[in-house]
Amino acid sequence: MNDKPAIGAAVPRLTSLSHGGGCGCKIAPGVLSALLARSTPLTTVFPNLLVGTETADDAAVYKLNDEQAIVATTDFFMPIVDDPYDFGRIAATNALSDVYAMGGKPILALALVGMPINVLPHDVIAQVLRGGEDVCAAAGIPVAGGHSIDSVEPIYGLAALGVVHPERVKRNASARAGDVLVLGKPLGVGVLSAALKKEILGDAGYKAMVSAATMLNKPGATLAELPGVHAMTDVTGFGLLGHTLEIARGANLTARVQYADLPWLPGVQKFVEEGVFTGASGRNWASYGESVTLAPGLPESARTLLTDPQTSGGLLVACAPESVDDVLAIFRADGFSDARVIGELSEGPARVEAL
Repeated sequence: MNDKPAIGAAVPRLTSLSHGGGCGCKIAPGVLSALLARSTPLTTVFPNLLVGTETADDAAVYKLNDEQAIVATTDFFMPIVDDPYDFGRIAATNALSDVYAMGGKPILALALVGMPINVLPHDVIAQVLRGGEDVCAAAGIPVAGGHSIDSVEPIYGLAALGVVHPERVKRNASARAGDVLVLGKPLGVGVLSAALKKEILGDAGYKAMVSAATMLNKPGATLAELPGVHAMTDVTGFGLLGHTLEIARGANLTARVQYADLPWLPGVQKFVEEGVFTGASGRNWASYGESVTLAPGLPESARTLLTDPQTSGGLLVACAPESVDDVLAIFRADGFSDARVIGELSEGPARVEAL
């Protein structure tokens, strides 16, 4: 029996082979919390484990010595786009983001590959791998190995390792009252991916989505060197509200987000008004909506937009007010022209208010 599609056979759209795409594939935050509720706090058992699973942080961090700690993470998902090379690039960028979000610098990656070998031509699969390799090359690291399986749905991602000084680790739980929130990338990847799946996303929208999702969050390593940067995370599958809430809960503070100040990818609001968005928005809201207040004057679409799952989204930084100019300068020096202040943190219950 032939082990690959016949020559000339129609190649299926990558997104048609999966039930979800990108970080919208994530298990809903409420379900994930329940699954991890009985996990033993490992940092009490392993003193060199600086960051474990206790605070829903972006990666594990293990102290090697007084000068070095290892950042370890993994991330993979099903296709968010149909172009295999772009799929590989987006997935790799997203995986490396967790290293940058901890303040680390990547040193190597391993590929995680699950592909329907009898459905997709082998050259298509090779393009996915090449996309990931090219992103890693741009980050200055090798794809040094990995693991592959024959799966029903296409899956690709990385296990990534990085290094960071133990005193420069930036957790998502170390924000302080009075901190300002800065977001590095525009929002709306989930909405645009839904439009793509419905085949109503134009070339300009596609280019904007891929451009945002393939920007490596390199500023994270430089931001970690600023004493005024207290906490960092990246905005991914739980949406802006979900990841802001993680910061608020970790520090037991109230986060206020100014809706009018948020950066958006082009066309996102219009698509939502037309009913184009992912099912993950609803799952996200069901998981954490009780800890969020939406101001009465916000548009009807605000809830969907604020819970939109981001794939390879921007860094969310909590910093002292006097460090804002330095934070924005670091972002913009690396090409993140949409970086901007979006809110603040203050004393109060652990929740998010969107104003």
